[in-house]
Amino acid sequence: MKLSTKGRYAVMALAEIASRKTERPVSLADIAASQDISQEYLEQLFAKLRRAGLVESTRGPGGGYRLARDADDIFIIDIVQAADEPFSVTRCPDGDAVEGCHNGEPCITHELWSSLRRQIFGFLSSITLGDVVEKRNLALAAEVRRAKVQPMKVLRG
Repeated sequence: MKLSTKGRYAVMALAEIASRKTERPVSLADIAASQDISQEYLEQLFAKLRRAGLVESTRGPGGGYRLARDADDIFIIDIVQAADEPFSVTRCPDGDAVEGCHNGEPCITHELWSSLRRQIFGFLSSITLGDVVEKRNLALAAEVRRAKVQPMKVLRG
């Protein structure tokens, strides 16, 4: 899977804001210093995060950013996608072999990598920023959310 610094840094920055548990805006300078990320890089990321509705900004002295909604309502996949992070594990031009990745056909290992992509996407879609900040058991949190979305069917004999 290709997950570059954009997605990772975006998650780290929002986790920093969420961990402060304050309604006051957090400056990019504070986030940069705390997470050892370039402030200029954060400025680019936060423009995307703001457009995606994940953060709100306040200008002027004491300004900065705060989460647009509760950390338990922000899924990690939303942050990664807002950062324009490519989400691909195959070499297919479109990521899923519609155009084919080897001479117009899916390569021999395509289904392996495509299945891995779906698993990762599902996991990140099941984990909230709140789960990360509160250091919850992420695997358990993901399974509980998945069970709520797809409840087990009771077999009747």
